[in-house]
Amino acid sequence: MNAITETDKTENEDSEAAAVSEWASVSGLLRAEMGEAAYQSWLKPMTIREVVDGVVRISVPTRFMRDWVVAHYVDRLSELWRLENADIQEVEVYVQADRPPRPAAAPVAAEPVSNQGRPGDDYRSEISAPLDRRFTFDQFVVGKPNEFAYAAARRVSEAPQPPFNPLFLYGGVGLGKTHLMHAIAWHIRETGPDRTVIYLSAEKFMYRFIRALREQNTVDFKDQFRSVDVLMIDDVQFMAGKESTQEEFFHTFNALVDQGRQIVISADKSPSDLEGMQERLVSRLNCGLVADIHATTYELRLGILQSKAQQLNVDIPQRVLEFLAHKITANVRELEGGLNRVVAHSQLVGREITLEATQEVLHDLLRANDRRVTIEEIQKQVAQHFNIRISDMHSARRARSVARPRQVAMYLAKQLTSRSLPEIGRKFGGRDHTTVMHAVKKVEELRDHDSGFAEDVELLRRMLEG
Repeated sequence: MNAITETDKTENEDSEAAAVSEWASVSGLLRAEMGEAAYQSWLKPMTIREVVDGVVRISVPTRFMRDWVVAHYVDRLSELWRLENADIQEVEVYVQADRPPRPAAAPVAAEPVSNQGRPGDDYRSEISAPLDRRFTFDQFVVGKPNEFAYAAARRVSEAPQPPFNPLFLYGGVGLGKTHLMHAIAWHIRETGPDRTVIYLSAEKFMYRFIRALREQNTVDFKDQFRSVDVLMIDDVQFMAGKESTQEEFFHTFNALVDQGRQIVISADKSPSDLEGMQERLVSRLNCGLVADIHATTYELRLGILQSKAQQLNVDIPQRVLEFLAHKITANVRELEGGLNRVVAHSQLVGREITLEATQEVLHDLLRANDRRVTIEEIQKQVAQHFNIRISDMHSARRARSVARPRQVAMYLAKQLTSRSLPEIGRKFGGRDHTTVMHAVKKVEELRDHDSGFAEDVELLRRMLEG
Protein backbone atom coordinates (compact mmCIF):
# COMPACT_ATOMS: atom_id res chain seq x y z
CA MET A 1 0.00 0.00 0.00
CA ASN A 2 2.74 2.44 0.96
CA ALA A 3 4.76 1.49 -2.13
CA ILE A 4 1.78 2.30 -4.36
CA THR A 5 1.26 5.61 -2.61
CA GLU A 6 4.89 6.62 -3.08
CA THR A 7 4.76 5.63 -6.76
CA ASP A 8 1.58 7.63 -7.24
CA LYS A 9 3.16 10.63 -5.55
CA THR A 10 6.21 10.42 -7.81
CA GLU A 11 4.05 10.11 -10.93
CA ASN A 12 1.93 13.05 -9.81
CA GLU A 13 5.00 15.19 -9.20
CA ASP A 14 6.42 14.28 -12.63
CA SER A 15 3.09 15.03 -14.27
CA GLU A 16 2.76 18.40 -12.57
CA ALA A 17 6.35 19.31 -13.43
CA ALA A 18 5.73 18.40 -17.07
CA ALA A 19 2.54 20.47 -17.12
CA VAL A 20 4.36 23.50 -15.70
CA SER A 21 7.13 23.11 -18.27
CA GLU A 22 4.62 22.76 -21.13
CA TRP A 23 2.69 25.79 -19.92
CA ALA A 24 5.90 27.86 -19.86
CA SER A 25 6.59 26.97 -23.49
CA VAL A 26 3.00 27.48 -24.66
CA SER A 27 2.59 30.82 -22.87
CA GLY A 28 5.96 31.98 -24.22
CA LEU A 29 4.92 31.23 -27.82
CA LEU A 30 1.52 32.85 -27.43
CA ARG A 31 3.07 35.85 -25.72
CA ALA A 32 5.32 36.36 -28.73
CA GLU A 33 2.34 36.11 -31.09
CA MET A 34 -0.14 38.31 -29.24
CA GLY A 35 2.21 41.04 -28.05
CA GLU A 36 3.14 42.26 -24.58
CA ALA A 37 0.06 44.39 -23.89
CA ALA A 38 -2.42 41.59 -24.70
CA TYR A 39 -0.27 39.08 -22.80
CA GLN A 40 -0.31 41.19 -19.63
CA SER A 41 -4.10 41.66 -19.89
CA TRP A 42 -5.26 38.14 -20.76
CA LEU A 43 -2.54 35.49 -20.51
CA LYS A 44 -0.52 36.47 -17.44
CA PRO A 45 -3.47 36.15 -14.99
CA MET A 46 -4.06 32.53 -16.06
CA THR A 47 -3.17 29.75 -13.65
CA ILE A 48 -2.69 26.14 -14.73
CA ARG A 49 -4.58 23.88 -12.33
CA GLU A 50 -4.32 20.35 -13.65
CA VAL A 51 -3.93 18.13 -16.69
CA VAL A 52 -6.24 15.13 -16.57
CA ASP A 53 -6.96 12.61 -19.34
CA GLY A 54 -5.73 14.89 -22.08
CA VAL A 55 -7.63 17.95 -20.81
CA VAL A 56 -5.76 21.02 -19.58
CA ARG A 57 -7.71 23.02 -17.00
CA ILE A 58 -6.79 26.68 -16.57
CA SER A 59 -8.42 29.21 -14.25
CA VAL A 60 -8.73 32.98 -14.57
CA PRO A 61 -9.85 35.58 -12.00
CA THR A 62 -13.13 36.79 -13.57
CA ARG A 63 -16.04 35.57 -15.71
CA PHE A 64 -15.44 38.35 -18.25
CA MET A 65 -11.83 37.26 -18.65
CA ARG A 66 -12.89 33.64 -19.11
CA ASP A 67 -15.39 34.58 -21.83
CA TRP A 68 -12.79 36.69 -23.64
CA VAL A 69 -10.09 34.01 -23.48
CA VAL A 70 -12.52 31.33 -24.70
CA ALA A 71 -13.63 33.54 -27.59
CA HIS A 72 -10.20 34.72 -28.71
CA TYR A 73 -7.39 32.49 -27.45
CA VAL A 74 -8.49 29.02 -26.34
CA ASP A 75 -8.25 27.45 -29.82
CA ARG A 76 -4.72 28.74 -30.30
CA LEU A 77 -3.81 27.60 -26.79
CA SER A 78 -4.99 24.10 -27.67
CA GLU A 79 -3.00 24.07 -30.92
CA LEU A 80 0.21 25.20 -29.26
CA TRP A 81 -0.23 22.77 -26.38
CA ARG A 82 -0.64 19.86 -28.78
CA LEU A 83 2.69 20.84 -30.34
CA GLU A 84 4.24 20.41 -26.87
CA ASN A 85 2.28 17.30 -25.91
CA ALA A 86 0.45 15.23 -28.53
CA ASP A 87 -1.75 13.67 -25.80
CA ILE A 88 -3.52 16.96 -25.10
CA GLN A 89 -7.03 17.06 -26.59
CA GLU A 90 -8.39 20.38 -25.40
CA VAL A 91 -7.93 23.33 -23.03
CA GLU A 92 -10.75 24.30 -20.67
CA VAL A 93 -10.94 27.69 -18.95
CA TYR A 94 -12.73 28.27 -15.65
CA VAL A 95 -13.32 31.16 -13.32
CA GLN A 96 -11.33 30.47 -10.16
CA ALA A 97 -14.39 30.47 -7.94
CA ASP A 98 -16.21 28.11 -10.34
CA ARG A 99 -13.40 25.61 -10.66
CA PRO A 100 -14.88 22.10 -10.91
CA PRO A 101 -14.13 19.56 -8.18
CA ARG A 102 -11.08 17.46 -8.88
CA PRO A 103 -12.07 14.09 -10.44
CA ALA A 104 -11.46 11.01 -8.36
CA ALA A 105 -8.84 9.79 -10.83
CA ALA A 106 -6.87 13.02 -10.65
CA PRO A 107 -3.75 13.36 -8.52
CA VAL A 108 -4.42 14.00 -4.85
CA ALA A 109 -2.04 16.35 -3.05
CA ALA A 110 0.07 14.76 -0.38
CA GLU A 111 -0.22 15.94 3.21
CA PRO A 112 2.34 18.57 4.24
CA VAL A 113 5.49 17.03 5.62
CA SER A 114 6.98 18.64 8.69
CA ASN A 115 10.35 20.31 8.18
CA GLN A 116 11.93 21.10 11.53
CA GLY A 117 8.67 22.64 12.70
CA ARG A 118 8.35 24.72 9.52
CA PRO A 119 5.91 24.36 6.59
CA GLY A 120 6.31 21.38 4.27
CA ASP A 121 6.64 21.28 0.50
CA ASP A 122 2.90 21.53 -0.20
CA TYR A 123 2.62 24.55 2.03
CA ARG A 124 5.63 26.06 0.27
CA SER A 125 4.11 25.58 -3.17
CA GLU A 126 0.84 27.10 -1.94
CA ILE A 127 2.32 30.52 -1.16
CA SER A 128 5.29 30.45 -3.53
CA ALA A 129 4.84 31.36 -7.17
CA PRO A 130 5.74 28.60 -9.67
CA LEU A 131 9.30 28.55 -10.95
CA ASP A 132 10.07 28.49 -14.66
CA ARG A 133 12.17 25.44 -15.52
CA ARG A 134 13.92 27.43 -18.27
CA PHE A 135 15.29 29.92 -15.75
CA THR A 136 18.35 28.12 -14.38
CA PHE A 137 21.97 29.19 -14.10
CA ASP A 138 22.88 26.86 -16.97
CA GLN A 139 20.48 28.71 -19.26
CA PHE A 140 21.65 32.20 -18.25
CA VAL A 141 24.00 33.77 -20.79
CA VAL A 142 26.67 35.80 -19.01
CA GLY A 143 28.25 38.96 -20.41
CA LYS A 144 29.73 42.18 -19.10
CA PRO A 145 26.34 43.84 -18.42
CA ASN A 146 25.23 41.05 -16.05
CA GLU A 147 28.36 39.24 -14.85
CA PHE A 148 28.41 40.92 -11.42
CA ALA A 149 24.74 40.17 -10.71
CA TYR A 150 25.23 36.60 -11.95
CA ALA A 151 28.25 36.05 -9.67
CA ALA A 152 26.36 37.45 -6.68
CA ALA A 153 23.34 35.23 -7.40
CA ARG A 154 25.51 32.12 -7.64
CA ARG A 155 27.23 32.99 -4.38
CA VAL A 156 23.90 33.30 -2.59
CA SER A 157 22.62 30.02 -4.02
CA GLU A 158 25.74 28.09 -2.97
CA ALA A 159 26.42 29.59 0.47
CA PRO A 160 25.01 27.76 3.53
CA GLN A 161 24.75 31.11 5.36
CA PRO A 162 23.82 34.51 3.85
CA PRO A 163 27.01 36.04 2.39
CA PHE A 164 25.18 39.38 2.15
CA ASN A 165 21.67 40.25 3.25
CA PRO A 166 19.73 41.19 1.27
CA LEU A 167 20.93 40.56 -2.25
CA PHE A 168 19.24 43.36 -4.19
CA LEU A 169 19.10 42.92 -7.98
CA TYR A 170 17.95 45.80 -10.13
CA GLY A 171 17.73 46.69 -13.80
CA GLY A 172 15.32 47.48 -16.62
CA VAL A 173 12.50 45.28 -17.85
CA GLY A 174 13.51 41.99 -19.44
CA LEU A 175 17.22 42.08 -18.58
CA GLY A 176 17.35 38.92 -16.44
CA LYS A 177 16.40 39.79 -12.85
CA THR A 178 13.60 37.25 -12.65
CA HIS A 179 15.73 34.64 -14.42
CA LEU A 180 18.44 34.98 -11.76
CA MET A 181 15.92 34.80 -8.92
CA HIS A 182 14.38 31.61 -10.33
CA ALA A 183 17.89 30.20 -10.82
CA ILE A 184 18.75 30.86 -7.16
CA ALA A 185 15.54 29.18 -6.03
CA TRP A 186 16.06 26.13 -8.28
CA HIS A 187 19.66 25.67 -7.14
CA ILE A 188 18.82 25.91 -3.43
CA ARG A 189 15.84 23.58 -3.74
CA GLU A 190 17.91 20.99 -5.60
CA THR A 191 21.04 21.13 -3.45
CA GLY A 192 19.31 21.75 -0.11
CA PRO A 193 15.83 20.18 -0.25
CA ASP A 194 15.47 20.62 3.50
CA ARG A 195 15.57 24.42 3.11
CA THR A 196 12.30 26.28 2.61
CA VAL A 197 12.43 28.71 -0.30
CA ILE A 198 9.59 31.12 -1.03
CA TYR A 199 9.56 33.13 -4.25
CA LEU A 200 6.74 35.54 -5.08
CA SER A 201 6.06 38.97 -6.47
CA ALA A 202 5.63 42.04 -4.28
CA GLU A 203 2.04 42.22 -5.55
CA LYS A 204 1.31 38.69 -4.33
CA PHE A 205 2.93 39.43 -0.96
CA MET A 206 0.69 42.50 -0.66
CA TYR A 207 -2.39 40.53 -1.71
CA ARG A 208 -1.75 37.83 0.89
CA PHE A 209 -1.19 40.46 3.57
CA ILE A 210 -4.44 42.29 2.72
CA ARG A 211 -6.32 39.00 2.76
CA ALA A 212 -4.87 38.18 6.19
CA LEU A 213 -6.04 41.57 7.46
CA ARG A 214 -9.51 41.04 6.03
CA GLU A 215 -9.77 37.58 7.56
CA GLN A 216 -8.20 38.76 10.83
CA ASN A 217 -5.53 36.12 10.45
CA THR A 218 -2.28 38.11 10.56
CA VAL A 219 -0.71 35.73 13.08
CA ASP A 220 -0.66 32.90 10.52
CA PHE A 221 0.62 35.31 7.88
CA LYS A 222 3.55 36.32 10.08
CA ASP A 223 4.31 32.67 10.88
CA GLN A 224 4.26 31.75 7.20
CA PHE A 225 6.72 34.37 6.02
CA ARG A 226 8.99 34.51 9.06
CA SER A 227 9.69 30.78 9.22
CA VAL A 228 11.33 30.33 5.80
CA ASP A 229 15.02 29.87 5.02
CA VAL A 230 15.04 32.00 1.88
CA LEU A 231 12.52 34.71 1.02
CA MET A 232 12.58 36.11 -2.51
CA ILE A 233 10.45 39.12 -3.46
CA ASP A 234 10.30 40.14 -7.12
CA ASP A 235 9.49 43.69 -8.33
CA VAL A 236 9.52 45.30 -4.89
CA GLN A 237 8.83 48.69 -6.50
CA PHE A 238 5.14 47.74 -6.52
CA MET A 239 5.08 48.25 -2.76
CA ALA A 240 5.62 51.99 -3.33
CA GLY A 241 2.97 54.04 -1.56
CA LYS A 242 1.54 50.97 0.22
CA GLU A 243 2.36 51.99 3.80
CA SER A 244 0.81 49.02 5.61
CA THR A 245 2.43 46.48 3.30
CA GLN A 246 5.81 48.18 3.65
CA GLU A 247 5.40 48.16 7.44
CA GLU A 248 4.77 44.41 7.49
CA PHE A 249 7.55 43.73 5.00
CA PHE A 250 9.96 45.80 7.10
CA HIS A 251 9.23 43.69 10.19
CA THR A 252 9.38 40.44 8.20
CA PHE A 253 12.72 41.59 6.77
CA ASN A 254 14.13 42.29 10.25
CA ALA A 255 12.87 39.00 11.67
CA LEU A 256 14.50 36.95 8.91
CA VAL A 257 17.80 38.82 9.06
CA ASP A 258 17.90 38.38 12.84
CA GLN A 259 17.45 34.62 12.34
CA GLY A 260 20.23 34.47 9.74
CA ARG A 261 17.84 33.69 6.87
CA GLN A 262 18.56 34.82 3.30
CA ILE A 263 16.54 37.56 1.54
CA VAL A 264 16.72 38.25 -2.21
CA ILE A 265 14.90 41.21 -3.74
CA SER A 266 14.56 42.63 -7.23
CA ALA A 267 13.36 45.99 -8.55
CA ASP A 268 13.57 48.16 -11.62
CA LYS A 269 15.66 50.78 -9.78
CA SER A 270 18.30 50.88 -7.07
CA PRO A 271 16.99 51.15 -3.47
CA SER A 272 17.94 54.82 -3.26
CA ASP A 273 15.97 55.63 -6.43
CA LEU A 274 12.74 53.90 -5.37
CA GLU A 275 10.02 56.47 -4.85
CA GLY A 276 7.20 56.08 -2.33
CA MET A 277 9.23 53.80 -0.04
CA GLN A 278 9.79 54.35 3.67
CA GLU A 279 13.23 55.72 4.44
CA ARG A 280 13.99 53.02 6.99
CA LEU A 281 13.04 50.31 4.46
CA VAL A 282 15.26 51.89 1.80
CA SER A 283 18.08 51.89 4.37
CA ARG A 284 17.51 48.18 5.01
CA LEU A 285 17.48 47.38 1.30
CA ASN A 286 20.81 49.17 0.91
CA CYS A 287 22.54 47.32 3.73
CA GLY A 288 23.38 44.17 1.76
CA LEU A 289 24.78 43.83 -1.74
CA VAL A 290 23.18 45.90 -4.50
CA ALA A 291 23.90 44.48 -7.97
CA ASP A 292 22.66 46.12 -11.15
CA ILE A 293 22.10 44.55 -14.56
CA HIS A 294 22.98 46.90 -17.39
CA ALA A 295 21.41 47.10 -20.81
CA THR A 296 22.60 44.33 -23.11
CA THR A 297 25.46 44.72 -25.56
CA TYR A 298 25.42 43.39 -29.11
CA GLU A 299 27.76 40.54 -28.14
CA LEU A 300 25.54 39.49 -25.24
CA ARG A 301 22.39 39.63 -27.36
CA LEU A 302 24.03 37.48 -30.02
CA GLY A 303 25.13 34.97 -27.37
CA ILE A 304 21.59 34.81 -25.97
CA LEU A 305 20.14 34.16 -29.42
CA GLN A 306 22.69 31.43 -30.15
CA SER A 307 21.89 29.76 -26.82
CA LYS A 308 18.15 30.03 -27.45
CA ALA A 309 18.48 28.55 -30.93
CA GLN A 310 20.43 25.64 -29.47
CA GLN A 311 17.71 25.06 -26.84
CA LEU A 312 15.05 25.07 -29.57
CA ASN A 313 17.20 22.66 -31.60
CA VAL A 314 16.65 24.78 -34.71
CA ASP A 315 19.27 25.64 -37.31
CA ILE A 316 19.07 29.42 -37.77
CA PRO A 317 21.38 31.23 -40.24
CA GLN A 318 24.07 33.29 -38.52
CA ARG A 319 23.11 36.40 -40.48
CA VAL A 320 19.56 36.17 -39.09
CA LEU A 321 20.88 35.96 -35.52
CA GLU A 322 23.22 38.90 -36.15
CA PHE A 323 20.37 40.92 -37.65
CA LEU A 324 18.14 40.30 -34.63
CA ALA A 325 20.97 41.13 -32.21
CA HIS A 326 21.47 44.45 -34.00
CA LYS A 327 17.81 45.36 -34.32
CA ILE A 328 16.05 44.19 -31.12
CA THR A 329 17.86 46.08 -28.40
CA ALA A 330 15.20 46.90 -25.80
CA ASN A 331 15.46 43.80 -23.61
CA VAL A 332 16.07 40.07 -23.59
CA ARG A 333 12.36 39.27 -23.35
CA GLU A 334 11.62 40.96 -26.66
CA LEU A 335 14.71 39.40 -28.19
CA GLU A 336 13.69 35.85 -27.27
CA GLY A 337 10.07 36.57 -28.16
CA GLY A 338 11.17 37.69 -31.61
CA LEU A 339 13.17 34.52 -32.15
CA ASN A 340 10.23 32.41 -30.94
CA ARG A 341 7.96 34.09 -33.48
CA VAL A 342 10.41 33.45 -36.32
CA VAL A 343 10.78 29.78 -35.39
CA ALA A 344 7.05 29.27 -34.81
CA HIS A 345 6.21 30.86 -38.16
CA SER A 346 8.74 28.66 -39.93
CA GLN A 347 7.40 25.47 -38.33
CA LEU A 348 3.73 26.30 -38.77
CA VAL A 349 3.82 27.40 -42.41
CA GLY A 350 6.76 25.27 -43.50
CA ARG A 351 8.84 28.22 -44.64
CA GLU A 352 12.63 28.37 -44.47
CA ILE A 353 14.13 30.84 -41.99
CA THR A 354 15.75 33.59 -44.01
CA LEU A 355 16.62 37.22 -43.39
CA GLU A 356 13.77 38.31 -45.65
CA ALA A 357 11.24 36.07 -43.89
CA THR A 358 12.46 37.32 -40.51
CA GLN A 359 11.98 40.95 -41.53
CA GLU A 360 8.48 40.14 -42.74
CA VAL A 361 7.41 38.22 -39.63
CA LEU A 362 8.82 40.79 -37.19
CA HIS A 363 7.96 43.98 -39.07
CA ASP A 364 5.98 45.42 -36.14
CA LEU A 365 8.62 44.58 -33.53
CA LEU A 366 11.46 45.91 -35.70
CA ARG A 367 9.58 49.12 -36.36
CA ALA A 368 8.96 49.62 -32.65
CA ASN A 369 12.65 49.14 -31.88
CA ASP A 370 13.66 51.55 -34.64
CA ARG A 371 11.61 54.25 -32.95
CA ARG A 372 13.39 53.87 -29.63
CA VAL A 373 16.60 55.68 -30.58
CA THR A 374 15.96 59.42 -30.91
CA ILE A 375 18.10 62.13 -32.45
CA GLU A 376 18.23 63.85 -29.06
CA GLU A 377 19.71 60.69 -27.50
CA ILE A 378 22.27 60.47 -30.28
CA GLN A 379 23.30 64.10 -29.85
CA LYS A 380 23.65 63.66 -26.09
CA GLN A 381 25.72 60.46 -26.37
CA VAL A 382 28.02 61.86 -29.08
CA ALA A 383 28.52 65.13 -27.18
CA GLN A 384 29.51 63.21 -24.04
CA HIS A 385 31.86 60.95 -25.99
CA PHE A 386 33.71 63.83 -27.69
CA ASN A 387 33.49 66.10 -24.64
CA ILE A 388 31.58 68.96 -26.28
CA ARG A 389 28.35 70.71 -25.26
CA ILE A 390 25.00 69.53 -26.61
CA SER A 391 24.39 73.12 -27.74
CA ASP A 392 27.34 72.70 -30.15
CA MET A 393 25.17 70.24 -32.11
CA HIS A 394 22.91 73.15 -33.08
CA SER A 395 25.48 75.94 -33.26
CA ALA A 396 27.16 77.48 -36.33
CA ARG A 397 30.66 76.72 -35.02
CA ARG A 398 32.82 75.11 -37.71
CA ALA A 399 35.96 74.21 -35.75
CA ARG A 400 36.92 70.57 -36.41
CA SER A 401 36.63 69.71 -32.69
CA VAL A 402 32.92 70.56 -32.96
CA ALA A 403 32.14 69.92 -36.64
CA ARG A 404 33.44 66.32 -36.65
CA PRO A 405 31.31 65.14 -33.68
CA ARG A 406 28.32 66.90 -35.25
CA GLN A 407 28.89 64.97 -38.48
CA VAL A 408 29.13 61.72 -36.53
CA ALA A 409 25.82 62.48 -34.83
CA MET A 410 24.18 63.18 -38.20
CA TYR A 411 25.58 59.94 -39.60
CA LEU A 412 24.23 57.93 -36.62
CA ALA A 413 20.87 59.67 -36.90
CA LYS A 414 20.68 58.51 -40.50
CA GLN A 415 21.69 54.95 -39.57
CA LEU A 416 19.66 54.46 -36.38
CA THR A 417 16.43 56.39 -36.95
CA SER A 418 13.78 56.47 -39.63
CA ARG A 419 13.94 60.28 -39.90
CA SER A 420 14.38 61.83 -43.35
CA LEU A 421 17.44 63.92 -44.23
CA PRO A 422 15.51 67.24 -43.98
CA GLU A 423 14.14 66.18 -40.56
CA ILE A 424 17.65 65.35 -39.35
CA GLY A 425 18.95 68.67 -40.65
CA ARG A 426 16.29 70.59 -38.75
CA LYS A 427 17.37 68.87 -35.52
CA PHE A 428 20.92 70.17 -36.06
CA GLY A 429 20.22 73.88 -36.01
CA GLY A 430 18.04 74.02 -39.11
CA ARG A 431 20.69 72.74 -41.50
CA ASP A 432 19.93 71.80 -45.08
CA HIS A 433 19.53 68.13 -46.10
CA THR A 434 22.62 68.46 -48.32
CA THR A 435 24.66 69.18 -45.18
CA VAL A 436 23.46 65.91 -43.70
CA MET A 437 24.33 64.05 -46.92
CA HIS A 438 27.83 65.55 -46.84
CA ALA A 439 28.24 64.55 -43.18
CA VAL A 440 27.19 60.95 -43.88
CA LYS A 441 29.58 60.69 -46.83
CA LYS A 442 32.45 62.24 -44.85
CA VAL A 443 32.01 59.86 -41.90
CA GLU A 444 31.88 56.83 -44.24
CA GLU A 445 35.14 57.93 -45.87
CA LEU A 446 36.85 58.45 -42.52
CA ARG A 447 35.68 55.05 -41.28
CA ASP A 448 37.29 53.38 -44.29
CA HIS A 449 40.67 55.07 -43.77
CA ASP A 450 40.95 55.63 -40.01
CA SER A 451 40.54 52.51 -37.83
CA GLY A 452 40.55 54.53 -34.60
CA PHE A 453 37.75 56.75 -35.86
CA ALA A 454 35.84 53.67 -37.07
CA GLU A 455 36.07 52.13 -33.59
CA ASP A 456 34.71 55.36 -32.04
CA VAL A 457 31.70 55.35 -34.36
CA GLU A 458 31.03 51.62 -33.81
CA LEU A 459 31.26 52.06 -30.03
CA LEU A 460 28.76 54.92 -30.14
CA ARG A 461 26.39 52.91 -32.31
CA ARG A 462 26.48 49.93 -29.95
CA MET A 463 25.97 52.14 -26.90
CA LEU A 464 22.93 53.72 -28.51
CA GLU A 465 21.49 50.42 -29.69
CA GLY A 466 22.12 48.74 -26.33
